[in-house]
Amino acid sequence: MKAIYKKELQSYFHSFLGPLFIGAFLLLLGIYFAVYDLFMGYPYIGYALSSVTFLFLIAIPVLCMKILAEERHQKTDQLILTSPVSVTGIVLGKFLALATIFAIPVGLVSLYPVVMSFFGTVDIGKSYLAVFGFLLYGLASIAVCVFISSLTESQVIAAVVSFGVLFFGYIVNGLCSMISSTGNLFTRFLSVFDMSGRFSDLLNGSFHLTSVLYYLSVIVLALILTVQSIQKRRYQLSRKTLSLGTYSSSVVVLSLAVIVVLNLLVAQLPEKYTVFDVTSDQLYSLTTETKEIADGITDDIQIYVLANEDNADTTLDETLKKYEGLNSHIKVSYVDPAVNPKFYLQYTDGNVSSNSLIVESGKRSRVIDYSDIYEYSYDYTNYTQSVTGYDGEGQLTSALAYVTSDEMPKIYLLEGHGESSFDSTFSNAIEKENLDYETINLMDYDEVPEDASCVVINAPTSDFSADDTEKMLSYMEKGGDIFFVSCYTGEAHENIDRLLDYYGVNVKEGLIIETDRGHYYQDPFYILPEISYDDITSGIYNNGSYVFAPYAQGITTEEKEDVTIAELLSSSDNSYLRNDISGVDSYEKQDSDEDGPFLIGVKCEKSAGEETSTAIIYTSSNMFTNDANMIVSGTNVKLFTASLGTFASHETSVSIPVKSMEADYLTVPQGTIMIIALVTVVLLPVLFIVGGFIVWFRRRKK
Repeated sequence: MKAIYKKELQSYFHSFLGPLFIGAFLLLLGIYFAVYDLFMGYPYIGYALSSVTFLFLIAIPVLCMKILAEERHQKTDQLILTSPVSVTGIVLGKFLALATIFAIPVGLVSLYPVVMSFFGTVDIGKSYLAVFGFLLYGLASIAVCVFISSLTESQVIAAVVSFGVLFFGYIVNGLCSMISSTGNLFTRFLSVFDMSGRFSDLLNGSFHLTSVLYYLSVIVLALILTVQSIQKRRYQLSRKTLSLGTYSSSVVVLSLAVIVVLNLLVAQLPEKYTVFDVTSDQLYSLTTETKEIADGITDDIQIYVLANEDNADTTLDETLKKYEGLNSHIKVSYVDPAVNPKFYLQYTDGNVSSNSLIVESGKRSRVIDYSDIYEYSYDYTNYTQSVTGYDGEGQLTSALAYVTSDEMPKIYLLEGHGESSFDSTFSNAIEKENLDYETINLMDYDEVPEDASCVVINAPTSDFSADDTEKMLSYMEKGGDIFFVSCYTGEAHENIDRLLDYYGVNVKEGLIIETDRGHYYQDPFYILPEISYDDITSGIYNNGSYVFAPYAQGITTEEKEDVTIAELLSSSDNSYLRNDISGVDSYEKQDSDEDGPFLIGVKCEKSAGEETSTAIIYTSSNMFTNDANMIVSGTNVKLFTASLGTFASHETSVSIPVKSMEADYLTVPQGTIMIIALVTVVLLPVLFIVGGFIVWFRRRKK
């Protein structure tokens, strides 16, 4: 086999066909790489690779057409067949020679993501999975063409038939959609020949074992058929040949049966065993919170997708399959709007878009519109819209908790004291936590409503009135819970202080200045507090996450017999508190500054008769804002939802943050673009083409 491999490899480079193939591939790949990744700045090599797969239809049939057909035409196949090498060794040697030629440009392209990483953030796992899928697709195409070349002695016929077969495998996915939008037995049969669709499965960052097995199966089956095709011609017609023909047919049937059964068995395995998320931000993976919630579901849950399954959103489809794999009570069904256009009217009076979801249990249902599954940003300079976030898991997990919950907790957001409203990220988090919320002014009520699970006081800038204070104290003495975020104003708030003193908490009027470089971001007022372990902080504790608490006040506590205080966030030992920050021109500690450390977040539990009143208190008014949350990649919203989950009586937070899909575009200087493009589009292709031509020309003159 080794001798056959070397002979074929040398013949391709001596005949100029090998260098021409490599040069053409590198040229086309280089053009798309320069356009997509360098000029447009996309940090993903998959765009370039998917754009050149059509080259398989032309280049690979031309490369493979002579591999066996020429031997047969020139009768040199008899010399090989009578050599002390098995037919299997001959076929493998020739196939590996072709695979090596194809692997050379693929190997060079595999360096492109490394080059891209010098100019921005590149998802290495996703990029190299695309390269791996591209390699498998190409090897499967080569194996098919080798088999076709073994059937004829005409190189032209081998190339034309190979083109036809590969073209059919390239278009069969679209052909199935044209035949039936809902799918039928015939389209399922046709999908067996869908070679391009399997490559698409590997482009989105999910390692599909079924797709990898499919390509390996095509390679193995095509090589087995090639071996049997040659085997039949190795001997002259005789009784022995007839026996051999039976043997050959049996091998083909047995091999086909084994491969089909193996693929069917793997396809029936749960998604958690066959699909693996390789994206850097784990876009397709489900969080621990979702898994814990799904484990506890005992009700039958039906998720309807308003779309034809063949044309459904692939990212959402991946997520839904993972949910099905978590719990046997969760079932997913696709309802084609073209077949049943009024199905959604059983659940809502409003309009819903295609790919929307309906989550239903025996208790209630929730409609998730497709527009809520993705977050978008709009560029008003060129009037374009781009996807920035994926909230499939967040919406689905919230819906699962909603349709299985026995009751819906309600929280009240106070106003009337200059309180801040929550940004969209945090208001969405409240909704996904399945908390019914309402904004109220205590002046309009005789007391805090009895159905309040919690009262939220977000950064009041003015003091409470005596009347409002009494209403809140009465509520707290009955076991009412509060979520309080303080706001530094430089003025005393005596009535707010009375509320906090109920829990033995005192919020200092000054601001914390942090001098430990590991505990602030750019500015000593921009604090990255120490995170203490608690049920609330368990999801962000000791995992490398930071909480961002800019302009935080300090908390001191007073020991009370009926109050338990748990630390959540605190400044370092090197911090201090400055009461007067007006005109601050130096961060050097002054005599009037108070030494730290200080608490920045606490959870207090006070016994109130048979009830317990819980207060969660934070001292940074900018902490729960979109800007602060973005600084620490969503950790602040995780802390926020975990805190509210305490009042919702959730064992696990049901609010999963939106997963970012925003591309951090590569920033490549114009001069560097021209240099890299020159290398990839001109230098490398010309190097192989010209080098191959020189070798061919010299040998031709000998």
